[in-house]
Amino acid sequence: MGCYEDNAARELIAWQKEMKMKPGAAGSLAKGIQDKMNGIIPDKAHEIITEAIKNMVKAVLTGSEYKASAPLRNENLETREKLVRDKIEFYKKAAAVTGAGTGAGGILLGLADFPILLSLKMKFLFDTAGLYGFNARNYKERLYMLYVFQLAFSSQEWRNQVFEIVANWNNYSKELPDNEDSFDWRTFQQQYRDYIDIAKMLQLVPGIGAFVGAYANYKLMDKLGSTAMNAYRLRVFRFY
Repeated sequence: MGCYEDNAARELIAWQKEMKMKPGAAGSLAKGIQDKMNGIIPDKAHEIITEAIKNMVKAVLTGSEYKASAPLRNENLETREKLVRDKIEFYKKAAAVTGAGTGAGGILLGLADFPILLSLKMKFLFDTAGLYGFNARNYKERLYMLYVFQLAFSSQEWRNQVFEIVANWNNYSKELPDNEDSFDWRTFQQQYRDYIDIAKMLQLVPGIGAFVGAYANYKLMDKLGSTAMNAYRLRVFRFY
């Protein structure tokens, strides 16, 4: 491997250690605060969030909404990841804009941001899969995206379990049926909803929602970008 690949491999090793960290006290504290925040949010808001996640998962599994571009072939890792980083910057800015626009409108428009942000996240993952050379028209590749999504947005305890699946994807995917019925979307949506942090809840507060919405969306998309790069590195490094 060349210098770029060596650096990427070191980043990957550090990321793997992070994914395998044991749940700590900080996570429990954050979960407690989140539970209190969830108790304040109206039931209607919870229903909208849950429905948005359910619809996104179904759209990914069936391939009914997101367009999969042709896989990029015969390029080295450095070229691929330059294109991926360009995508990350594009989607971070797009997420910030929608977060600011919806956050400025208080709770009703703030809630509208959830399905918009979910859609941006999944479009990014579809683009990223193609840039790493994987065909997102394949059901199992779309399922892999959902596991990558969970790595970025779930508790450390659940992340530990999901990482084992992602790290052993070649063997795990061989045992999967070739249809969407095998995916437990209920657990998926619960993990994501539980992860939605305090910053996203503050987006619903009139007056400060615009700033908070822009910042939170930008950081969440950045986290997804970093997670996706390393999750796909796990697979492409097998070819080196």
